[in-house]
Amino acid sequence: MILLLALAGGLGAAARFALDGELRARRPSEFPWPILLVNVLGSFLLGFLTGLVLDGADERWHLVLGVGFCGGFTTFSTAMVDTVRLAQRGAVRSATLNLLGTLATTVLAAAFGWGLAVLL
Repeated sequence: MILLLALAGGLGAAARFALDGELRARRPSEFPWPILLVNVLGSFLLGFLTGLVLDGADERWHLVLGVGFCGGFTTFSTAMVDTVRLAQRGAVRSATLNLLGTLATTVLAAAFGWGLAVLL
């Protein structure tokens, strides 16, 4: 199980790196929206997995994909570093939007994922 968790975490981190890099290359921006999108997608997936497990799915999937993959894919620390950097550059409005937007959209995405899993 530990090996699967480590592998899934590594795959999640690699997926974040690839997606973030691709999105930044396609649409350069001062606002760190690629990391925001990564965190929203990861929160949705974790909410969905949680809903499946609460509905009777094998909890090992939740551990491997939720803790492993989603844990490696999402990144609260990068979101907060991006927020601080925006504030240091004087982009206080963008920093506030990133901070509050990350909180609101990730919680909503997790709730939506959970709700979708329950409906299935």
